Amino acid sequence: MEKIILWYLRMSLIYLLLGAVLGVVMFIAPETASYRSIHAHLNLLGFMAMMIYGVGYHILPRFSGRMIYSNTIVRVQFWLANIGLWGMIVFWPVVINGAGGIPSAMLSISGVVESLAILLFVYNIMKTIKAA
Repeated sequence: MEKIILWYLRMSLIYLLLGAVLGVVMFIAPETASYRSIHAHLNLLGFMAMMIYGVGYHILPRFSGRMIYSNTIVRVQFWLANIGLWGMIVFWPVVINGAGGIPSAMLSISGVVESLAILLFVYNIMKTIKAA
């Protein structure tokens, strides 16, 4: 298995652990329930999406009988997905607690970066599995 795919899977498991820990914290300390968005994004964009990216990049080219369209996109997408998610993790608590301005803009930029990562995944997989 390629190293970058292992990194997708490793990060997925790290995000699962972080999301689970935050879930337990929110259960024990209900005043932290305002962090539900962070919890959800850790589990969905962190664990689920990273797992899908890693497994998808490993299995779908084999199922289609083709090489991945672009290994460069695989690597760029990994970094964009992680940077976008960490931006949300960092700036969401600040925005939740009432900050606007730069933190709010950074949260929005993080969302755009994450969306770009998703777009790159879709593009790369579509180009890989398209009919010959």
